[in-house]
Amino acid sequence: MTTNARDDTSTFADLGLRPELVNALSALGYEEPTPVQREAIPPLLDGRDLLGQAPTGTGKTAAFALPVLQRLPAGRADREPIALVLVPTRELAVQVSEAIHRYGHALGARVLPIYGGQPIGRQLNALERGVDVVVATPGRALDHLVRGTLALHGVQVVVLDEADEMLDMGFSEDIEAILKEIPEQRQTVLFSATIPPRIDLMTRSHLRNPVRIEIGREAAAPGEAPLVRQRAYIVPAPHKAAALGRVLDVEAPEAALVFCRRRVEVDELTETLNGRGYRAEALHGGMDQQQRDRVMGRLRSGAADLIVATDVAARGLDIGELTHVVNYDVPSSPESYVHRIGRVGRAGRGGVAITLVQPREHRLLKAIERVTKQPIVVEKLPTIADLRARQLELTRAALHESILEDELDRFRVVVEPLAEEFDLMDIALAAVKLAHEASGAAADEEEIPEARPAPDDGRQRAERGAQRARTAPGGVTRVFIGAGRTSGIRPQDVVGAIAGESRLSGRDIGAIEIADRFTLVEVPDSAADEVIAALRGSTIKGRKPTVRRERYEPGARRR
Repeated sequence: MTTNARDDTSTFADLGLRPELVNALSALGYEEPTPVQREAIPPLLDGRDLLGQAPTGTGKTAAFALPVLQRLPAGRADREPIALVLVPTRELAVQVSEAIHRYGHALGARVLPIYGGQPIGRQLNALERGVDVVVATPGRALDHLVRGTLALHGVQVVVLDEADEMLDMGFSEDIEAILKEIPEQRQTVLFSATIPPRIDLMTRSHLRNPVRIEIGREAAAPGEAPLVRQRAYIVPAPHKAAALGRVLDVEAPEAALVFCRRRVEVDELTETLNGRGYRAEALHGGMDQQQRDRVMGRLRSGAADLIVATDVAARGLDIGELTHVVNYDVPSSPESYVHRIGRVGRAGRGGVAITLVQPREHRLLKAIERVTKQPIVVEKLPTIADLRARQLELTRAALHESILEDELDRFRVVVEPLAEEFDLMDIALAAVKLAHEASGAAADEEEIPEARPAPDDGRQRAERGAQRARTAPGGVTRVFIGAGRTSGIRPQDVVGAIAGESRLSGRDIGAIEIADRFTLVEVPDSAADEVIAALRGSTIKGRKPTVRRERYEPGARRR
């Protein structure tokens, strides 16, 4: 069953929520339900299972949290939870837990976040005292189940939030093990920004006749610009860092999140941006939780305005003032793109999503457009003249604000003597020049060469590369990739992943053999180790498959 957003409910009271929840929402400043809340809350209050496709920032936490709190009996003192919410990351566990606590404060709701990186003793003590709702990452929830410290036999509702992210992070087996410990006569709620085949399979396995809802981002009114402006720039690989700096200088973001594929790229780009005058912070899997918290604290306090991160490190981050998301590399899958740009344009606020595209990656951009059904405008990279004009505009805006808001009388002692000697316009021009230079504005000295999309696609490059590799001196090595046809792998995906992560180009890649569950690709012997290391640190079609040397010699018979 699929539903469309209801228009006949204008208040939370209309949804049938208990007065304590309505009053709590009013005190928090919630005026009316969002579309996902109008769609999801009534069937959840009726006890129905639900599959919801909704991007981040549409209000889905309240959509599942309020029906859970509706179930809480007054003065409940039982130790075991009645609801379990599974989320992919520590950051999201904390955010969801805090939200449920705020909504259910008047009910005395006992909410506990459970995640790794926190002393387990604190969690054990809270579980011993008793909780109503547990919000957990799958790994730590399973750890407590193995210890016997988390009892799920009383769970009435289980929520899988950002389910596609949890599957991408490899939590599938953990989730299955956890769901086996929960009574079958339960209500199951699954929210996901995208619905790939694996989510459909999970739905068929664990949800009973679910209500299906699909909520897109709030559309702009006719004649207005979209909330999230999506644009791309085609840039040659050697000029990407300079192009990013140029774009950021023109955009002047309040807070931006820049995505890179690899840790080393994150560190290098962070250093480059800091050298350009930005306050940039790196965030990747090589950092411990304390370092991650320090980075987020600097961004939220205004001590940093850019975070450069890998996909894995950025999962679950909630940056309320984020204005820009930048894909320094084209995401490996449309689903990844959806998650990345979903971090801006939340709650009706505008935002910008920017993608830097190498000429050979243009086909990946077109694939994203086909899946998302949204246009990504390819624009010309700003020129030095564009940058200078933008910097002057920022100076003009700053002066305008100062004229309107600042106390300027104390500076008359400077201007009046000068006015006796010079024209007021000349004095103003000199003042603007000093203000402009003091702002640190400086244009690049060199233009970035214009690039065009490559004229052919990945399959043609793969075929030409296969012919070249077969005749290349030095021999070839076959690399095994643990994902194949059933995962949607195509020759162009393999070519793009290798060429994007290593020094090889599409011409250097040899024969590609795609089976149902694995892929074999020929690369030059001299580059095999580099290719394997690069692929192990990247994703293909949103997955991180096993990558190693093929155990069979080329031409050997397989058993």
